[in-house]
Amino acid sequence: MTERGQCMLKRTVRGSHQLSAESIAKDLQILCGLQISITSVRKELHGMGFHG
Repeated sequence: MTERGQCMLKRTVRGSHQLSAESIAKDLQILCGLQISITSVRKELHGMGFHG
């Protein structure tokens, strides 16, 4: 994932802490055209320090 994608992921999660990985992946696809799997979303969030 690119740095831009990681920034968008952080913004999406900070906006609403109760989103599922599936809804985050859909939001990223709509907002910036990123094709990302649910598993990749989980891995990226875990790497950024988000646990849940």
